[in-house]
Amino acid sequence: MTDLIVLCVAAFVAGAQNSLAGGGTLYTFPALQRTLSDVVANGTSTVALLPGSLAGAWGFRKEIRKTPPRLLALLVVPSLIGGVIGTLLVVTFPETYFQRMVPWLILSATLLFLFQPQIARLAGTRELSSQPRPAVIVGVVGFQFLVAIYGGYFGAGIGILMMSSLSLMGLGDIHRVNALKTVLAACMNVMSLFVFVAYDRVVWEFALPMMATSIVGGYLGARLSLRIDKTMLRWVVIVVGLGLSAYYFWRRLPPLAA
Repeated sequence: MTDLIVLCVAAFVAGAQNSLAGGGTLYTFPALQRTLSDVVANGTSTVALLPGSLAGAWGFRKEIRKTPPRLLALLVVPSLIGGVIGTLLVVTFPETYFQRMVPWLILSATLLFLFQPQIARLAGTRELSSQPRPAVIVGVVGFQFLVAIYGGYFGAGIGILMMSSLSLMGLGDIHRVNALKTVLAACMNVMSLFVFVAYDRVVWEFALPMMATSIVGGYLGARLSLRIDKTMLRWVVIVVGLGLSAYYFWRRLPPLAA
């Protein structure tokens, strides 16, 4: 019973964290690892957090309406396809392949987000009414496909990765970027759910109660993020990204000799 309470609390915090900046898997995956194998913990965590992502997307519905439908479609399609591919990889190949890349991916994405204003100027992307260059759109869509593959495989830090790349498209508002990130993450996780369920990689006695608390956390996190100052939210994303990369670099260190 105590373990289930811990898992539900982790899912609540993860749902809120995913709506704020991403990185919710950092809470649920280690909590589930205590009793499940890595692959089953990954599958259970992904399924448990999906309703939270959907609740977060609903909380951002007004911001999503401001995104051009064509741009939304361009990003949703690679998110769906990449999510399937990534999840098929996790159920058929050893996890160590992608886990070795996790800290470098997250650190690179965080630095990209940190220097996003300077990069955007070099890319010729201005705020709000600007149309990003075709090359920028192609690059972001291609990167979104790679993020979706990684998201379907493991997923920790996909929010940071997406906010870094989407910010280059001149959406003009970090809240709109955050809203779009939440929707795209939900798309990946929907496809992952089908694969994990088909391959029986979900422990439902844990996943179902975690779903309930992640919904509450996801919605509250989305509403809270809209009340946070844009500059503060930007630094929340950067701090979370640095924290995630530090955590996964630390996990790669060999144990100290007794």
